[in-house]
Amino acid sequence: MTPDAQAHLLVVDDDARIRGLLQKYLIRNGFLVSAARDAAHARHLLQGLAFDLIVLDVMMPGEDGISLTRHIRAQDATPVLLLTARGETQDRISGLEAGADDYLTKPFEPRELLLRINAILRRNPAAQPEAVLPQMVVIGPLRYDLERGELKRGDAPVRLTQTEATIMRLFCQKPGEVITREALVEHLGRDRAAHGGMVGQERAVDVQITRLRRKIEQDPKTPRHLQTVRGAGYMLVID
Repeated sequence: MTPDAQAHLLVVDDDARIRGLLQKYLIRNGFLVSAARDAAHARHLLQGLAFDLIVLDVMMPGEDGISLTRHIRAQDATPVLLLTARGETQDRISGLEAGADDYLTKPFEPRELLLRINAILRRNPAAQPEAVLPQMVVIGPLRYDLERGELKRGDAPVRLTQTEATIMRLFCQKPGEVITREALVEHLGRDRAAHGGMVGQERAVDVQITRLRRKIEQDPKTPRHLQTVRGAGYMLVID
């Protein structure tokens, strides 16, 4: 079964190893994936990004997954798949009563997780953005092909680094929406410990945005398309 390549998932798990493995596995299977280390972090990401499905661990320090599910369900209908190390009937019932769409007990086979995610997305067509996203995004004299991941100026391709291409695709999938710097860091999957903490990584994201502006803006110092939203993040304004 082929997943919806455009679906944006949020993985929430306090175990860094599991969180990283899930993120890499789902990305390899065609999904756009962000990650959060706990409920507070997830709430922060949810303020700046829209997700098509949330994979959420139940047992976390601080606010647990069931409480976060209730919060999510009070805001919108984003599907939630709960993960837990406990398989008792009452735990499953509590999760479903909180508004979860499905429930998977750890340990589980990654293939089963993939099948369940695809099943939820099929049951929630509103969560699949293919019908609303344009295949070609026009950015001034540039055109970005979402399906091919290609940026062109006229017929000439604009060469992007891997990091620039990843950022470009994320913005083109969410035109007109503010994307926080922290969300960009999480999406790029950088290791905090290896890159000087969140502040250092956010500065690195700022550098990547500056480089990308040089390739898409007529005047990078006064950007028209890749705009800074003060105190929030960045937003792509398209024609």
